[in-house]
Amino acid sequence: MQSVNPKPGTQVSVATTPLQVRGRSFTAVVLRMAGPPDAGFFEALDTLMRQAPHFFVNAPLVLDVEHAADLGEKAEFVKLVHQLRARKLFAVGIQGATPEQGNAAFGAGLITLQGGREASLERGAARAAPAELKAVTSVEPAATLLITEPVRSGQRIFADRGDLIVMAPVSSGAELIAHGNIHIYGPLRGRALAGVNGDRTARIFCQNLEAELIAIAGLYRTSDDLGPALRQTRIQAFLKDDTLCVEPLK
Repeated sequence: MQSVNPKPGTQVSVATTPLQVRGRSFTAVVLRMAGPPDAGFFEALDTLMRQAPHFFVNAPLVLDVEHAADLGEKAEFVKLVHQLRARKLFAVGIQGATPEQGNAAFGAGLITLQGGREASLERGAARAAPAELKAVTSVEPAATLLITEPVRSGQRIFADRGDLIVMAPVSSGAELIAHGNIHIYGPLRGRALAGVNGDRTARIFCQNLEAELIAIAGLYRTSDDLGPALRQTRIQAFLKDDTLCVEPLK
C-alpha cells in the first residue's frame, strides 16, 4: 500500500462508517388480549384510556395474543392496527403468537417478539454471518428511585429498573410507574402502576389512598372499584391468583 502525503492546504476526505449496529432496550406497554378484538375489547380499552389517559402516551405497544386464538387473518390484524392508531396507539409487534398469527401479523406491519428481557448485541457480531448473530442477556442491577418533592398533576414518574418511593403527595392527574414496588408516604390522588414489566410479585403501599387508579402487572382497579371503606386509609395492594387485592395496612 502506497502512502500519500497531501500538500499543505489540501483538503482530505476521511471515510466514515455509514452506520453502526448497537443493542438497546426500550420500554413497551404490553396489552394482553383475552379474546378477539371485538366490540367488548375496544369498549374496555376505551374505558382504560379514559381512566389512565397518559399511560399510553409515546409508548410503543406490544399485543399479547396468547389467549386470542381466533385472531389469525392478515385482514384482522390490519383492521386492529388501524383501530388502535385511530386511538393514537401505535402497535409495533405481538408476542405469544402461533406461527400462523406471526405470518398474518407481519403482513400488517407487526413483528413477532419473544420474551421481554433486555439484550445487547454480542461484540464482533457484525463480522459474523447473519445466521450466527446472537443476542446476549444483559441484566442491569435493580435501582430504587426516590422522590421527595410533590408529584404534580400531569407529571409522570417512571422507575424503570426497580422500586419507586415517593415521600410526598401525589396529585390527581399524576402518574407513578415502576417495574417493581411502589411506596407512597403521602396521599395518592393520582395513578400508581407497579410491576409494569409483568412482575406479579410487585406491591403498592400507600399511606392515604385516594387514587384514581392502581394497577399491578396489568390488572387494575379504579376509584369506583375501591369502595369507600378503603378511602383515605393505609393500604397495600397485591396480586392473588388473577385478582388485584387491596387490604388495609396494619
